[in-house]
Amino acid sequence: MAETYNLEELGITPCGRVHRNLTVDEYYELAVVTDNCKTAQTGALVAFSGDKTGRSPADKRVVEQDSTKADVWWGNINKPISDAGFTVNHQSAIAHISSCENIYIVDGFIGWDPDSRIKARVICTRAYHALFMHNMMIRPTADELAAFGQPDWHIFNAGQAESDPNNDTVSSTTSVCLDFERQEQVILGTDYAGEMKKGMFTVMNYILPKRGISSMHCSANESLDGKDVALFFGLSGTGKTTLSADPNRALIGDDEHGWDSKGIFNFEGGCYAKMIDLSQEGEPQIWNAIRKGTVLENVILDADGAADYSDTSITENTRGAYPVEFIDNAKIPCVGDHPTNVIFLTCDAFGVMPPVSRLNAAQAQYHFISGYTAKVAGTEVGVTEPEPMFSACFGGPFLVWHPFKYAELLAEACDKHNASVWLINTGWSGGAYGVGKRFSLKYTRAIVTAILNGSLDDAEFIDEPYFGLAIPTTCNEVPKEMLNPKATWADQDAYDAQAKKLGGLFAKNFEKYAEGCSDDVRAAGPNI
Repeated sequence: MAETYNLEELGITPCGRVHRNLTVDEYYELAVVTDNCKTAQTGALVAFSGDKTGRSPADKRVVEQDSTKADVWWGNINKPISDAGFTVNHQSAIAHISSCENIYIVDGFIGWDPDSRIKARVICTRAYHALFMHNMMIRPTADELAAFGQPDWHIFNAGQAESDPNNDTVSSTTSVCLDFERQEQVILGTDYAGEMKKGMFTVMNYILPKRGISSMHCSANESLDGKDVALFFGLSGTGKTTLSADPNRALIGDDEHGWDSKGIFNFEGGCYAKMIDLSQEGEPQIWNAIRKGTVLENVILDADGAADYSDTSITENTRGAYPVEFIDNAKIPCVGDHPTNVIFLTCDAFGVMPPVSRLNAAQAQYHFISGYTAKVAGTEVGVTEPEPMFSACFGGPFLVWHPFKYAELLAEACDKHNASVWLINTGWSGGAYGVGKRFSLKYTRAIVTAILNGSLDDAEFIDEPYFGLAIPTTCNEVPKEMLNPKATWADQDAYDAQAKKLGGLFAKNFEKYAEGCSDDVRAAGPNI
């Protein structure tokens, strides 16, 4: 009789084969045969997610329960579903999984710190989904797998089955639900693999703050001697991946971390990188990671089997998932000491924010909660001038608590371990987009170097008038006149008007968070 790994205890009655923690070769063989996957020239597995080529945040639901009701920051990010509504979705997932010819079980850890990690079990019906989570979770050793026991969390991925749009608060045939009491995630109506990864990030964003541990959407690296750890926060387009992928520093992780009493730790065993316009020259570390074992999602291959990273015919959100050890300078285990520097990255297309500024504790929390960057004209249909983008804590869609809880925990950790907090603008200088110029990557790298080697601490600082930011008057290898944004504008009055405009946008955005924040954080916003 075939092994079913006690799936019956979960209500699953397999009608086909059950596979647990397969090898990469085994996943490949099944993915090509059953999932219509292909193999690229580099050896990477190429998979397609169907109609859904990105996350479905409008379809995310959290079960509303007495035990969690007071904890969850309810609203557009965390929409409630009843216990009964979740049960309907759960039963639909169980029924679909039971009916499939192949069922995959993947066991792994979330979190490199043994004291803070959780054990997760993925149950899915697509081989590429299983390989994706094999890459993204921390892979147990043979001994750890043998002693794995019962998981802390289950992920039921039945993405090929639709949810009932008439069920409770579910509004479409797609539903991604989390139940913090049952410790389950249920996915229906989407095959986009990132839903599993981000679901577990959301779980950690609930569990760790409850324990007084900072949970963060950021990358992290450290000096080769291990004495200097840096965190990089930033939304898409700010340069987070580029600036943290430093060949002269060891990569701890590219996306999700915790900060506890021992230091920082990566949540994941892999990296999840955007593939759009990937080039060997621009991002050599990621380029070299695209090999056998990597999952490419929605990437187009040419007739010779070579990936065309410029092809957006399916989506611009093409992705690659690979084990962190595929990065040459990755640090294994993915843990580090307490950070010395915390860097917030913004791409300010308004041309107002300084290239670099140092933040006090209240400002750090304000700008962390704001999570600002900007879209530029031409990037999206209808965008004709710079538009602000705000994502709380640089990861709004994955928060569970009110943003102030995450900001407060980060500020406490920075204060306790003497970490400096910096705001770097990788956007425009000398005017807004269309008038000014993008701040040189060469100069941004020089700023990051000056932060990490401590030389910027010795600079003289002046106060910027609108946001109250402390601006250094000098920085090695950066022209002095470029450090003060107003000085780079030909029309000083135009700068003042633009600064007031952006400050007003900050203030308007912060209104939705103000009630849950302390007085000093509320007062740390722009002076307009």
